[in-house]
Amino acid sequence: MQTLMLAQAQQIIAGALAHSRTAGYKPMGIVVLDEAGHLKAFAREDGASMFRFEVAQAKAWGAVGMGVSSRLLGQRAKDNPNFFVSLAATAGGKFLPQTGAVLIRNADGETLGAVGASGGTGEEDEAICIAGVVSAGLVAG
Repeated sequence: MQTLMLAQAQQIIAGALAHSRTAGYKPMGIVVLDEAGHLKAFAREDGASMFRFEVAQAKAWGAVGMGVSSRLLGQRAKDNPNFFVSLAATAGGKFLPQTGAVLIRNADGETLGAVGASGGTGEEDEAICIAGVVSAGLVAG
């Protein structure tokens, strides 16, 4: 299995921030995690508000842990809120089923990690994550 390399993680962040700036979004925090949920890279733009790291990490951690985008997790949470509240408590607050994180996959569909963003709307956060993954030549899932 391929491993997410630091250079790829840094490119994901650079691509996400470039998309954010072009779109005129608020300052962002972006987290890239490997397939085991460990921090690979993080950036917090100047002017980004408090909790950007924690929120972006919790979105990405939930995505990589459950194997789906945080958008899908948010949809699932609406149908089964008790399970997701319990899961968040069990995870010690490291799990947030809110739009703004996507899986990072290689061309073979293997999950290499996840990227999460925080600072804009969920849709804005998700859009920059996708842009970052694509800029690194990988597949967003």
